[in-house]
Amino acid sequence: MEIVEGVGIGVAVLLGAFLFLFVRRALVTRSGGIIRLSVRTSTMLDGRGWSPGFGRFVGDELRWYRMFSFAVRPKRVLSREGLAVERRRLPEGQERMSMPADWIILRCTSRHAPVEIAMARSTVTGFLSWLEAAPPGAVSPRMASQDWPAA
Repeated sequence: MEIVEGVGIGVAVLLGAFLFLFVRRALVTRSGGIIRLSVRTSTMLDGRGWSPGFGRFVGDELRWYRMFSFAVRPKRVLSREGLAVERRRLPEGQERMSMPADWIILRCTSRHAPVEIAMARSTVTGFLSWLEAAPPGAVSPRMASQDWPAA
């Protein structure tokens, strides 16, 4: 009887973990603005180190959450300020096996360190538009210094 109880507890723990993962994802994705995105977390081996997840645009930040994680907070936050795309390329070698064929890899530079992100070809255009745009309600520093006539 002890074996059956142990198996039952193990099954209950696994179901609880899966339920938590789904609730976590629902909480993060509830307000939209989600894209599928992989981030290269390790560059020790060529073509390896990619971690799947999803990104969420919040103001001038792109918050990246790992797909299979219990963390409620983002694993990585990329700020639009200081972020630039250095180059783009197609997956090479073993990368072709770890991501869909229509994905593009972008090597970005930021204030902290270079980062490689991969996303669908159709998502790259939206990402680049977000990167070049100012956040809603923001005033360009060049425009803020000018005196505007009263309306």
